[in-house]
This record gives sequence, C-alpha cells and structure tokens, in this order.
Amino acid sequence: MTICSYDRRTFLVAAVGAAAGLARQSAFAQSQDLAALTLKGASEQLRRRAVSAVELTQACLKRIETHNPTLNAFITVTAEQALATAREMDAERLRGRWRGPLHGIPIALKDNMDTAGIRTTAASELFRDRVPSEDAEVVRRLKTAGAILVGKTNLHEFAYGGSSTVSYFGPVRNPWALERIPGGSSGGSAAATAANLCFGSLGTDTAGSVRMPASYCGIVGFKPTYGRISNRGVIPLSWTLDHVGPLCKTVEDTALLLGVIAGFDALEPTSMDMRVPDYSRALGTPTARLRVGTPRTPFFDNLDPEIEKAVNAALDVLRRLTASVQEVQIPTIAPIGASPIHRAILGPEAFAYHSEWLAASPEKYQSPTRERLVTFSSPVTQQDYVRARHQCDVLRREIVKVFAAVDLVVTPTVAGPPTTIEPLTQHADLDAGRTRNAWPFAVYGLPAISVPCGFTTAGLPVGLQIIGAPFAESTVLALAHAYERATEWHKRHPALKSG
Repeated sequence: MTICSYDRRTFLVAAVGAAAGLARQSAFAQSQDLAALTLKGASEQLRRRAVSAVELTQACLKRIETHNPTLNAFITVTAEQALATAREMDAERLRGRWRGPLHGIPIALKDNMDTAGIRTTAASELFRDRVPSEDAEVVRRLKTAGAILVGKTNLHEFAYGGSSTVSYFGPVRNPWALERIPGGSSGGSAAATAANLCFGSLGTDTAGSVRMPASYCGIVGFKPTYGRISNRGVIPLSWTLDHVGPLCKTVEDTALLLGVIAGFDALEPTSMDMRVPDYSRALGTPTARLRVGTPRTPFFDNLDPEIEKAVNAALDVLRRLTASVQEVQIPTIAPIGASPIHRAILGPEAFAYHSEWLAASPEKYQSPTRERLVTFSSPVTQQDYVRARHQCDVLRREIVKVFAAVDLVVTPTVAGPPTTIEPLTQHADLDAGRTRNAWPFAVYGLPAISVPCGFTTAGLPVGLQIIGAPFAESTVLALAHAYERATEWHKRHPALKSG
C-alpha cells in the first residue's frame, strides 16, 4: 500500500512515540516491584505510559506462581486469558482509548462469582467442573472498565464459614502468619490482595466475610449498603443478607473499585435504583464536623488486650480528625450461631438453594458445610421464617435512627486475632467472637469498612470498622481515608517466602 508523505510522517511520529513509550515502560518496570504498587499507583503509571498492562499482569502472575503454592489463595489462575486481555488493553491505550482507572489493572474474583467460560466452583467438589455461560453483573462491569482477571480465589466452601479452611481445594493461609487462618469466607481474595498477587479483588459478605478477612490480612475491605451492588450471577448463601464488596490495599483503591461495580441492575431483585456518586472525590471531603459514635456493648466487650489497645489508639486519632467521639447505643442482635435471623433466614435460604444437590450428592460437600446446611434449616417453620424476615426489615428501619445523633459508628472489626488452622473445628469456626462485630451490620444492611489500625506483638494485623447510614458510602470512605492518611499501618506488608 502506498503511503503519502503526510501519512508517512504521521506514521513515523507515532512509531517513534510508541517506541519511546515502550522504552519508558521497560525502564520503569525494571526499577520497580510492580506488583507492590497500589491500584491507583498502577493506574497512574499506565496512563503515563511508564508501564504496560502486560508488565503489570506478568508481575502479578509471577507472584502467583511463586507464592500461591504456599498461600493457596487461588483455585484457578487465568494466565493465558489475562495476558491476552492485557495486550488488548495496551493496544487500546496506544490508540488513545482510556476506559478509566481500572483500564489494564489485574483483579481477582472470589470463586463464587460466575465467569463466562471459566469454572466457578465455590470451593466445592459439587461445582468442581462448573463452567458458567454468562458473567456475573459485577464481572461484566469490571470487564467493561478494562480490568484484567488474573484468577478465581479460594474461599470457605459456598461462603458458609469464617475461616477459609473448609474448601475442596484445601485451606487458605494468612500471608502474615502461614499457620493461621485468613478469615472467611473471602479468605483467598484477602490473602491474594495482601500478598500483592493482584491489585484488588472482590469478595462477598453475608456475616462479615469481606471485613473479617480484611482485618486478619491487614488490608481494606468494604461491605456497601445492601442493594448498592448487584448480586446477580453470584452463587448465593442468603438472598436477604448477601453483599458483594471490594478488598484493596488502600481506601483510595477501594473507592475506585467500588465506583466501577456499584449501580442499579434492573435484572437483580435486591438492587436499589440510587445515584452512584464519585467515590474518589468523596475522599477529599473534610471530616472535622463528623460525629462518631462508639457502641460499647457488645462491640467493645471482652476484646483481646492488644486489639483493645490498637482500637483505643485509633479512636484517639479520630478525635483529632472529627468533631466528637461519643458513646452510642444501637439495637442488639444475637451472635450469629444463636441469632433467630441466622437460624430462620440465613440457614433456610442456604438450604433452599442446596436442597436438591444435598439430596442427590451429599458426599460432594465438605462435612462441616453439609452439617451446617442441615443443622440450621431443619427445625424452621414457615412462621419462623416470616417472623424473622419481618424482624430484619424492622431492624433495618430502626437502625437509621442512630444516625440522627451521629454520622458514623466505629467498632473493632473483630474481637480477637486469627486462630491457627490445624485445631480448627466446626464449632470453633462458628465462634461468635469471630463474627460478632461484623454480623450485625450485614443484618442492618449498612455500609461498613475495615481499615488497618495496628498490629499485635506477634505481628498480626488489627482492623478498625467504620459504619455509615444507608447509602452513605462516601462519608464512610471520607473518614476511612482521613484515618489512613493520618497513620502508617497500611504501608506495612507481609514478608513472604517462596512456596
């Protein structure tokens, strides 16, 4: 084909520019531990053409290859597909197309979220070979935003537990202490993000399954308002209580990821048609006028002494950042194992989804999961379920009154450090102490974030939980970001050895 002189000059200029860009990319990549970048940092370097999506993806895949044999954070690694998508995102960027801050960013997904053409197992032998034909809505939104899927993360089987040790694919290990649990059920997502195997991930939270592992793994985990993010295409645990939420290295990263996946889905019955604000802009909102409430009972009762010390120090920081920190009372909810809402809603809804498979192939469930599905469904009557659903609706209405006196509520995310893996039993996994501070806010349906606020003397992370009024995600993010900027805890990372 003949190229006129003008077109030839244009072509040469573009070629020289592209070559210079590739040289800058190579130099930056050689001088940086790319996987250690935050999501925001990686996005900025991509936009400046200092690094490529392929280089970011290769960096994550290399760390997965090195550390996943030890952590067991991933069930499926989509290396070939991820690199192909990365090349596409790089080509788009060279043509001048920029999809936004997730363009070319490697992300991981909890393996209970449907991915077209990629198996989605929910960590169960039952779904070992299950390959969906359609993406979950949150996956569709991530792809549209240009995100790159590097793999599907391990979890507590069918998201029904708080340890991530009950999995057909073996237990997930905490990157800060390999002999300990990462929390659950989104343990693989939390461990992968904390260990820099991806730049962010998605999890699900029914009783604390985003916030608890975020606390145990020293990262940020955000459960948004019930209905803020579509659950369509996510394998359910409880339709009444399930939430999808991001797990990230920083609050800023969380805001970026949340902004992509939040929004109304007309095909999802629980989805709320509410405007989605620019969460990144919310991070600059002043916090000096915010009123913070601390519900002492039961959230501050019987804390591990080192967690109590870290949280009290965090409250001192919040006193400097806000107008006031005062005690407040909120409606009480029984611990998860004894709660009527657990026994009459979560249990029966989980059993309803699994009943046919339980009857046909009970041996394909891990025994603790199978026992739990049966135990927490069998004695429930229709009247029990209806009453509990009504109680849940009343609680979600009543909790709003708390925010007449305060703007935000703050608690420890968990009451104690993560337990070791080996002696874990079914009953220990249901320990009310592990979920007691996170579970009520799933019932209330309120936006709640866990941010790092310290470490124990054994080097285990401690999380601070910040809760807002319905759909006040921006306010929660504003205070979380202000606290993060005032402290250094988020800058510490686990020292990992090769698997």
